Amino acid sequence: GVSNAWLETLLAVIEALPKETVRQEILNPLVSKAQLSQTLQSRLVSCKIMGKLANKFETHIIKREILPLVKSLCHDVEYEVRACICRQLEHIAQGVGTELTKNVVLPELIELARDEGSSVRLAAFETLVNLLDMFDADDRSQTVLPLVKSFCEKSFKADESILVSLSFHLGKLCNGLYGIFTPEQHLRFLEFYKKLSTLGLQQENGHNDNQLQLQTLEQEKKYISVRKNCAYNFPAMVVFVDPKNFHLELYSIFFCLCHDPEVPVRYTMAISFYEVAKLLNSGVYTIHKELVTLLQDESLEVLDALVDHLPEILELMANGGENSGSESKLLSIPDLIPALTAAEQRAAASLKWRTHEKLLQKYACLPHIISSDQIYYRFLHRMLTIILTNNVLPVQKAAARTLCVYLRYNRKQEQRHEVIQKLIEQLGQGKSYWNRLRFLDTCEFIMELFSKSFFCKYFFLPVLELTHDPVANVRMKLCYLLPKVKSTLKSPSDKHLLQQLELCIRKLLCQEKDKDVLSIVKRTVLELDRMEITVDACIFSTIVFSKDILRKLASILERQINSLEQLEKDKQQNEGRSTNNNDKMFEKRRRDSKTSSLLTKSITLSVPGNSSGTSAGKEGKKSKLVRSQSFSTQALHPKYSNIDKCPNKSCNTGYTSSISGVGKSCMLSFSGDSFRTHSNGHNGNGTLPSSSSSRTLFNSADQKNSGNKESQSRRMSM
Repeated sequence: GVSNAWLETLLAVIEALPKETVRQEILNPLVSKAQLSQTLQSRLVSCKIMGKLANKFETHIIKREILPLVKSLCHDVEYEVRACICRQLEHIAQGVGTELTKNVVLPELIELARDEGSSVRLAAFETLVNLLDMFDADDRSQTVLPLVKSFCEKSFKADESILVSLSFHLGKLCNGLYGIFTPEQHLRFLEFYKKLSTLGLQQENGHNDNQLQLQTLEQEKKYISVRKNCAYNFPAMVVFVDPKNFHLELYSIFFCLCHDPEVPVRYTMAISFYEVAKLLNSGVYTIHKELVTLLQDESLEVLDALVDHLPEILELMANGGENSGSESKLLSIPDLIPALTAAEQRAAASLKWRTHEKLLQKYACLPHIISSDQIYYRFLHRMLTIILTNNVLPVQKAAARTLCVYLRYNRKQEQRHEVIQKLIEQLGQGKSYWNRLRFLDTCEFIMELFSKSFFCKYFFLPVLELTHDPVANVRMKLCYLLPKVKSTLKSPSDKHLLQQLELCIRKLLCQEKDKDVLSIVKRTVLELDRMEITVDACIFSTIVFSKDILRKLASILERQINSLEQLEKDKQQNEGRSTNNNDKMFEKRRRDSKTSSLLTKSITLSVPGNSSGTSAGKEGKKSKLVRSQSFSTQALHPKYSNIDKCPNKSCNTGYTSSISGVGKSCMLSFSGDSFRTHSNGHNGNGTLPSSSSSRTLFNSADQKNSGNKESQSRRMSM
């Protein structure tokens, strides 16, 4: 025992050791330890170490230093050594590559397959099966296949342990040699598999005597192992015969294995059932009876193995057959619902609560398989009963979550209201504090599976009522749940619910007497203060839209103010360049048009030009200048002319009203005034109101709107 423990440690650390260390400390002493003169234990240890070293060194080192030792051990006088080195040939072949495997390893395997020791032949057979991928088609057909055929033919005459190994590797063997089988050989191997699948089920003549009872018991154990291995290899045999031929070739064997009298065989079939269903695809409807059989199996081990992939199996059953319509889902599986309910009741009656919990979790897939009414009448009330009566907490939570899934997919409003009412009355307002705790668990699942509005509509206030619960554990669990409860609220539509939540928290802080609950309440209050309430999407978008409008309006007004300032500078520069005659004529025309502009609220623009028409560019420039002067004198009130001169700190409060005033003046100037141009022959007469007239215009408009100015500035600032 000590020696084997150190050997396992050495084999484990070889992977991490440097090559030079392995070569000096392990490989060099191994040459002497593997000699025939050493003890049997020493040679067995050398065999195991060689298999590990084969993947550590390069091919030329293995060929020069390890392969000679391997050949020597393959011809050892002790069958234990030959069997041990035979099992290491798989690792050695992977280390030396395909060419050396064909030239060196395969001849040794062929010789060992004909060894006189049954354990050596068995090791050679298993190694050949594992190395099938490294042999080409010629080696498989000319060398491997004859050995396998002779091995199978002699297996029934030899020890039953060979049958156990052969049945375990048969699926891999049949698929590995599939391409070189003739139809006759294909049929022969299929019949051999069928014979192994029913081995021990038929009583043979002469085996019922009492004198052979002990021998028969030993054989029966081996036969059970053979049938279990056949169940393990069943998906591989489905591939071997092609799923299209399943009903004709393998269905009878599938039926026998699912109804086998031994639990290990049925357990293995339950594990393999999903793989078989996937392979059959559209033909999965042919095995629905066996699904019902395994669901009704008396052994919970079989049920536990089947439940692992039950949602996938049921989905294939519902959608995979020829009749895959929504109305005909259960027509092909009429006994499915009774089998599912019976399986749950059988699991509930046992002491294996983990199987019951797993089954309830997997039953959450049923809304995708069967109709809403069938779930309501056959499963939903059963889940509520489990929550109320079962004493195992994980089972109750699994039932609560599955019930919430059923409620989510229920299509009838009346049924949903009925279930919600029962949850509130029987759990939330139940006499047992244990039921009230389960109500909080159910609410947590509802927040996970449903929308926030659904929870707020039906469960928000019933949850808050538990703040007055007489049991401290209920109030404590509620405090832990309050952050999630608050996260379901939206502002401002749920403002009244938020007020109720704050009121309940105040009552807890003021009236709570239990010190543990009070400490949790204080921590919860701090966590709630850090939380932000979700804003309704429509209101949030309106706020964002309003902010965008205000930002754009402010930027437009700022650009207008800057442009007005630039236009005034240009006007001053152009006025200095004009002649005295033009200035006098300009002032005269402006005084003449002052009265008319106040009455008609219109501006007639024209620029005096040269009669010869040689300075058209100057006329356009002066026309723009006159328009700029009119805009500047009417758009900007004198009391807002020094906005930019205000210091930042003193103008913070008046900035918004200034912007509003500018906005109103701009709107007045654009709406109240019109721009027209007239030309009289060669000479143009231009009229422009004076600055005083423009101020008069603005003041009249300002006085007219003085009542709305304050409210408009307030709206602008908001």
